[in-house]
Amino acid sequence: QVQLVESGGGLVQAGGSLRLSCAASRRTFNRYTMGWFRQAPGKEREFVAAVNWNGDNTYYSDSVKGRFTLSRDNAKNTVYLQMNSLKPADTAVYYCAADLDNGLGSRAIDYQYWGQGTQITVSS
Repeated sequence: QVQLVESGGGLVQAGGSLRLSCAASRRTFNRYTMGWFRQAPGKEREFVAAVNWNGDNTYYSDSVKGRFTLSRDNAKNTVYLQMNSLKPADTAVYYCAADLDNGLGSRAIDYQYWGQGTQITVSS
């Protein structure tokens, strides 16, 4: 079992920045892929970014590429999503997820464990 706890959400103006954190409970955190997804009201959950077990391979959706940076600190069992140049279209609940099979997938079904989500609201 893996427990994931997100933090760092909030309200920001367009063009601003936020950093999300996701802390994992499991000691084997450094063995699996971590991803971020988001879901806006009335929309399906969509992939944002993923990072492999050691952090040397990342994958971003086209909508955030160049603005968001995903990193991990295995010593702290934590992943970080640095979000810059935020847009109102980035407004959503952001979810952290873990893939114990260590893929680098962009589908929600690829991930076995999920956090509770944290709200990001970007005002225009």
